[in-house]
Amino acid sequence: MISSQKVIFITGSSSGFGRSITEKALAEGYNVVATARNTDTLKSLAEQYTSNILVLELDVTNPEQIKQAVATAVDHFGKIDVLINNAGIGYFASVEESIEEQTRKMFEINFWGLMNATNAVLPFMRNQQSGHIINLSSIGGLTSFPTLGYYHATKYAVEGISESLAQEVSPFHIHVTLIEPSSFRTDWGGRSSVKTKPTISTYQETLSPMLDHMEQANGQEPGDPEKAALAILKVIESDNPPLRLLLGKAAYQAATHKFTNLLQTIEDWKETTINADFSE
Repeated sequence: MISSQKVIFITGSSSGFGRSITEKALAEGYNVVATARNTDTLKSLAEQYTSNILVLELDVTNPEQIKQAVATAVDHFGKIDVLINNAGIGYFASVEESIEEQTRKMFEINFWGLMNATNAVLPFMRNQQSGHIINLSSIGGLTSFPTLGYYHATKYAVEGISESLAQEVSPFHIHVTLIEPSSFRTDWGGRSSVKTKPTISTYQETLSPMLDHMEQANGQEPGDPEKAALAILKVIESDNPPLRLLLGKAAYQAATHKFTNLLQTIEDWKETTINADFSE
């Protein structure tokens, strides 16, 4: 079936931002390819929207499965206009005590899964000379906090490669947007993350209270996933979408604090910086 309506391919559609975006997009009349490792929770949407939704099982750590899902989506709807790389997990631990197996798993999902999905859709978008890749990053892709070092590393990697990608695909009329939310009620701090409690005494004193607070705050975050979904749909419909979109008051405050201080430091050390060049 070929449709003139926009087709949105979403990873991690079963919960969190992915679920909210899927529901709002369908309600607004988009065609949606809703993917998830477990598609059971998407059955009700498939029954409600029938011709506007294609539900596919997808593990973003499986590159061949990604290619097959993208090919199936194009065969079904005729195109992919928007890729929303939403699938991701969190990991809480001090850098020193982080478990390599857990951090590598997170990189496989948060970074390599995102890039494998991106590389799978790019040939189709280049051929159609249009498209929009939306990568769910985080305020943690711009500024860092204790206990989230390796999580930040995955998001900083997404930020860096997205900036390069945006410049590379611009001639093909393909847009790239990074979504940078603060705390939203997506259960990211609950079942969507893993925690390694500190065992080194000095870390116990400083990090354990923070981990405990984050567990207690889960489900009480100020961010509304439905409003975030509507904001992302607004970006999709923009003729000039931003490279970055912050979501949430805390994201705005953290970003402005980070870059105000960064600019000040740059100016404070300006002379030393410039004098590192050969003399003219």
